[in-house]
Amino acid sequence: MTAVGNRLPPASEGRPIPFRVSGALATGSVLQPLNSSMIAVAIVGIAAQFGSTSGVSWVISAMYITTAVGAPTAGRMGALFGARRVFVGGLVLAAAGSIVGMLAPGVGWLIVAYVLLGCGISAHMPNAMTMIRSYAQRYGRQSRTALTTLVVCGQSVAALGPTIGGLLVGTFGWQSILWVNLPVVLLSAIAVMHADVGFAGGRPASVREALHALDVVGIGMFLVAVTSLMLLLVSLRDSPSWWLLPVAGSGLALFVWWEWRAPEPFFDVRALVRNRALSNTLGRTLVTYTCFYCVFFGIPQWLQYVRGMSAIEAGLTMLPVAGVSVFSTIVGSRLYRRAGARATLLVGTIALMIGGVLIASVERSTAPLLVLLLVAAVLGIPNGFNNIGNQSLVNSVTSVEEVGTAIGMFRTMAFIGANLSVVVLQVTAGHEIDDAGLHRMGWFIAATAFVLVVGVALSRNMGPKVGVERVDSRPCSG
Repeated sequence: MTAVGNRLPPASEGRPIPFRVSGALATGSVLQPLNSSMIAVAIVGIAAQFGSTSGVSWVISAMYITTAVGAPTAGRMGALFGARRVFVGGLVLAAAGSIVGMLAPGVGWLIVAYVLLGCGISAHMPNAMTMIRSYAQRYGRQSRTALTTLVVCGQSVAALGPTIGGLLVGTFGWQSILWVNLPVVLLSAIAVMHADVGFAGGRPASVREALHALDVVGIGMFLVAVTSLMLLLVSLRDSPSWWLLPVAGSGLALFVWWEWRAPEPFFDVRALVRNRALSNTLGRTLVTYTCFYCVFFGIPQWLQYVRGMSAIEAGLTMLPVAGVSVFSTIVGSRLYRRAGARATLLVGTIALMIGGVLIASVERSTAPLLVLLLVAAVLGIPNGFNNIGNQSLVNSVTSVEEVGTAIGMFRTMAFIGANLSVVVLQVTAGHEIDDAGLHRMGWFIAATAFVLVVGVALSRNMGPKVGVERVDSRPCSG
């Protein structure tokens, strides 16, 4: 990423971006958290229909691998060819994947459907951020409030996902988690096409120029590195494919070597080395999301297998996570504005540590339902504070030209964390999550969160001063 950047003009700390813009962009950005969370309560139903637990795990992995690879690529494409074009293209792919999945005759077709769906939903958040920053630069608005809108919508939908998914699966069957995407896609397409997003984007003069600007070689090496790493993590559940380790390592080394020398890099690794605030945030995001998905995948399955709850009951038990997440995101945004990233992330990581201790300490198979609801509520606190803190940091330390790819890398770290969480659950809880396994998972979360607390407290790279964002010093192209 380029190091070009200046402080925003004073006007940028004035009026926020109108909700008609941020709200329109949020309609598409919720598709990723919605689909990532609903699948957690549909696993049992899909496995029952197709009779393949291992196949179902590949359905989930296909979506996460595709999204991890696609997010930064979509951010780069949006900066080159137009953020709105790529955003709407993602909506088309999401609709196509949903339709294929609903009609899938077997697990293989369902995997194909989730690859299409992953390609589509990976395009939205990176390009929404590009459009928000472009609007802020063009009209002299501050982007912080719009970012909060995106994060609040994403957090609330992610937290509500198990509840919504449980109700849909319990009432209409697992296919309903796919057809629910179609009205969201239609609404988002109408809203985004009618909103002044402040950035139309350019169009390279030729195919050769387009390929050069897109850095196809760099993207290809990134695909090899991330895909092989994700496949290795997936294989650790049963029979590890260790031969993928040198493939991932070689792919990463070649990617860094190429990007270091490329005149128009897909991801400027030189700037990433210099931008310690961004690199530290991406690393912290990986660890935080590993813990988050341990909770997100582990508890709903435990509620169904050990407590004997239905998908609807398990989803409703997770409902307090949603309400507390929304509230803590709003509070975290205000804390970030007043006290900065360190205070916001300390609250989030300390709450995560407390949540891990609660999971590890409570006798959950015999605990009253009220206790389970209270524990779920506590787990909503780190969900809000950590996400608004880390995403605000990414926004504040990158320019308008960089933010789409940077948010894409943020998403990549999140989905690598999702696959790491499956490995952690396999090691701590095994194939069937009982009380002892859930306790071990809780202690893992608590110990990891403690390391995060120390790291945040001692870090010297917490981005610019409160309220300051970096922007490209060049005028935004229209």
